[in-house]
Amino acid sequence: MESLSRLKCEARLLHVLGISKPMIARMAKRAAVNGTSVEAELLASGTVEEEAYFAGLARMYGLPFLPEIDPSLLVDHAYSDTQLAEPRMLRLHYSDRPPIVAIAPHILNMEGLAKRFGRNGPGAGTLVVTTTTAIRRASWKVGESRRVGQAVRGLFDTLQPLSARLVVTGDQGFVAGAGLCLICLFSIMAPMLAAVISHLTLSLFHTAALLLRMAVVSHGRRPRVCEAKLEHGSDVLPVYTVMVALYREADVVPQLLAALDELEWPRSLLDVKLVCEADDHETIEAIRRSNPGPHVEVVAVPAMAPRTKPKALTYALAGARGEFLTIYDAEDRPHPQQLREAYHAFRLGPPDLACLQAPLVIGNAGESWISAIFALEYSALFRRLLPALGYYRMPLPLGGTSNHFKTALLRASGGWDPYNVTEDADLGMRLYRMGYRSSTLTLPTYEDAPTDFRIWLAQRTRWYKGWLQTWLVLMRQPLRTARDMGFLSFLVFQLLVGGMLIAALSHPGLIVFLTLLAVSLMQVPVAQPSLFTTILLAMDIFNILGSYAIFFVLGATPMSKGEKEGVGWKWAMIPVYWMAVSLAAWKAVIELRLKPFHWNKTPHRPSRAILPASE
Repeated sequence: MESLSRLKCEARLLHVLGISKPMIARMAKRAAVNGTSVEAELLASGTVEEEAYFAGLARMYGLPFLPEIDPSLLVDHAYSDTQLAEPRMLRLHYSDRPPIVAIAPHILNMEGLAKRFGRNGPGAGTLVVTTTTAIRRASWKVGESRRVGQAVRGLFDTLQPLSARLVVTGDQGFVAGAGLCLICLFSIMAPMLAAVISHLTLSLFHTAALLLRMAVVSHGRRPRVCEAKLEHGSDVLPVYTVMVALYREADVVPQLLAALDELEWPRSLLDVKLVCEADDHETIEAIRRSNPGPHVEVVAVPAMAPRTKPKALTYALAGARGEFLTIYDAEDRPHPQQLREAYHAFRLGPPDLACLQAPLVIGNAGESWISAIFALEYSALFRRLLPALGYYRMPLPLGGTSNHFKTALLRASGGWDPYNVTEDADLGMRLYRMGYRSSTLTLPTYEDAPTDFRIWLAQRTRWYKGWLQTWLVLMRQPLRTARDMGFLSFLVFQLLVGGMLIAALSHPGLIVFLTLLAVSLMQVPVAQPSLFTTILLAMDIFNILGSYAIFFVLGATPMSKGEKEGVGWKWAMIPVYWMAVSLAAWKAVIELRLKPFHWNKTPHRPSRAILPASE
């Protein structure tokens, strides 16, 4: 009853301001559904320009209006960040007169403010009306040095053992050096025995990782227990923040904004932040030319090393208004109902559920053999492996996009590591270590895979470098990590991250061993292999062919008919793709030593893929 009375009062004042009754009625209906105000719905709709609205309020009640705020008039402190999320009031300090307060008021509060601060009020001259955008823009500017410093140093200062800023700690360096010396000594004293033990160890590790993926194939046949229903109008939705990090992405800005406009979430409750480097003028200008709605804000990140996506996202996190938050890439086309599925999954899930990963689906599988195998790889990871891990409450190596978070838990975990170039996998493991859980969604995000080998190689090298960083961070104190995660989860982590690294690095060696053995068997007279050599040969054949087969089965089974047609015969290039992955892994090892925090930027272009109508 009170809210109805409030809406009526608000509607009456808006009509006095000059807003038409039909417009007020439409906005009042939205406000009643969304649990907001008529004023908020009016501004979010874009029907009335924000500056014109607040200027009209100021004239109506006899208060001065300030369209822009000079950041030099502000004093920066930690409290200033509250005005990024809820921009309502700033104190302006002048050198030649007393301070004044700039506010972006609600219309229902204007009458009381006018009596006190109007021309004839006791506080005349100490208050001005401004816009929420002006408050937010000035707050970003005045606190940028402090905020970017926190984004760069925050995780290292508060949770140093979990930061990748130190590539290798002193203890790790000592252990690695001592181990290398022992291996070299052993290899010199007993070269054949050392080779056999190394080969057997690698083969057993490959077999364990392969068995894990075979278990995932079996899990994929299980019926889904339940899925969150996408309810409409059943309850009041919260504010949802959507963050997109862009760098030199001017060409895909129109596609990105069109995809974000398709999201089925009230605009008054949507907080979109396009996070750009401050010196990327071309992308910022492309966004400005596209004239996005009032719910879209450009966050300019000041230049400071390392210039990475996680640093930019952590910087922008200070201004996130949403109870929930998701990350997209510049070329992403998320399913319109993905936010609703995530919200209901959070609402129905346990309190320690911190993150939900939406499946990433490659839309251009038919363009090249690289994009076809990439599509199989993503299908296996996001539609088979991660759902199985989430089902059994195992740690999830998150993808770099379409992660949905509870914002408070994301902040509590330290946000993204600015020094880890595969920040998604690192964050997934850190959340698990801190007692939080991750799961998966069903509604996809479409994106395009690289089709040029050099672009693919640079991207995959960055990924492997980041996975190496993640493994090194978690192995600084392996016993503590095992206690934090639990023994079984720690083992799964070793098979997922460590196994992926070892498989990529050792794959050429296994191929060489099989080739040499095959050549020796073709000699005349035929060399008779020992029983042990035969066992090793059988294990290697099982590991290699089994890995290729599981790779294809895991990827192909969740695909639609159209996706499979796009892949076509290109699945036969899986062995070539795996050798390319090995090249990227070895390149990553070199980069980790020479330039550990260098971000290999993946260029994007507008998609030419046609999305399935059924999706």
